[in-house]
Amino acid sequence: MTALLTASATHHGHHPPRKGVTVTVTIGIIGFGLRAGLWRHAHRPEEGFEVVGACDTSERGRADATAALPEGALVTGDLDELLALGLDAVLVTTPDNHHLVPTLAALEAGAAAFCEKPLGISVAECDQMLSTARRTGSRLYVGHNMRHMPAVVQMRELIQQGRIGQVKAVWCRHFVGHGGDFYFKDWHADRSRSTGLLLQKGAHDLDVIHWLAGGYATTVSAMGELAVYGDITDRRDRSGERMHDWYSLDAWPPPAQTGLHPVVDVEDLSMMTMRLDNGVLASYQQCHFTPDYWRNYTVIGTEGRLENFGDGPGGTIGLWNRRHASAADPDESFPIEEAEGGHGGADPRLIAEFLRFATEGGSTQTSPVAARMAVAAGVVATESLRSDGSARPVPPLPADLVDYFERGQTA
Repeated sequence: MTALLTASATHHGHHPPRKGVTVTVTIGIIGFGLRAGLWRHAHRPEEGFEVVGACDTSERGRADATAALPEGALVTGDLDELLALGLDAVLVTTPDNHHLVPTLAALEAGAAAFCEKPLGISVAECDQMLSTARRTGSRLYVGHNMRHMPAVVQMRELIQQGRIGQVKAVWCRHFVGHGGDFYFKDWHADRSRSTGLLLQKGAHDLDVIHWLAGGYATTVSAMGELAVYGDITDRRDRSGERMHDWYSLDAWPPPAQTGLHPVVDVEDLSMMTMRLDNGVLASYQQCHFTPDYWRNYTVIGTEGRLENFGDGPGGTIGLWNRRHASAADPDESFPIEEAEGGHGGADPRLIAEFLRFATEGGSTQTSPVAARMAVAAGVVATESLRSDGSARPVPPLPADLVDYFERGQTA
């Protein structure tokens, strides 16, 4: 890649490159936990992209960054010190309740900001990020990697080809078999840090439901319970540990889990229904004590339906578009494409799109507006779930912000 120069690079005092000279786009990582592994897809010095520093407030995070990043990269616990490098782009991969402050700081510094999903843990946080991105002109990108997962992309392509007619319903069942290990032994279990798993874990699926249906939820209702993990009294503080330090398939059955987070006040079983702005009806069901781990999407249209069996390589997508007298095998089956990289090959594609966006701008497969609407649906559904289960309106995003981001964040 030659002659790379971002708008933010101009702010930082870089000079226009001579013809044929590759300009390094400098990248920083904020929060060096599990998702910080995305840095390996961003560090492409031969193409002009270089990860030059990381910030983490924990000793474990700084130690991991020092061990992983290229020699000479800055590793610090001070966000201002990292941003003082005059970065062109940052990846914000902190825990959810720490997305807001570093993302705002990066945008204010003129860097293109990649914020891991969910965009925030409240609607107000999301709206503040979008408003700041618009005011500063800095580019905001959200890490909804499932928009790059082959299973989801293939289903959307079949819908856009008209293979099932006009979409009328979308259902998603999410079997979170790793729930006891991944979400009830660290900060995810504490609603003050995550709002709840209907948002934290469901943000992916709510965004996919919106994407497949071609609309956003306007009304939601939900029910849920802390059905299993609330009864487990064996708790411990796992500060300095990470999910993969304790994860084991031998931790079964779910009631036999040990070492849960000291605070467990989020639901492990939840169900929500949605009415979208285009008339589509949708439902989402999430369970954190299933023996298996995958997502099952069903999309029903006026001329057929789609359903995936497995959500990665080896799985298939079934298409029914003929009438049958009873249960029947799909009329057509499509193998889910294989791709290298995390999340079915989505992570490399996600970062490749962010780097292109950071340097060139333009439209992207992910969407800050869609990310905000997924958070809004999850937050309002959680409010419904924790009260009377009644249907509640999802707050819309101001039209001027929608227009700005849908135009590719151009003035």
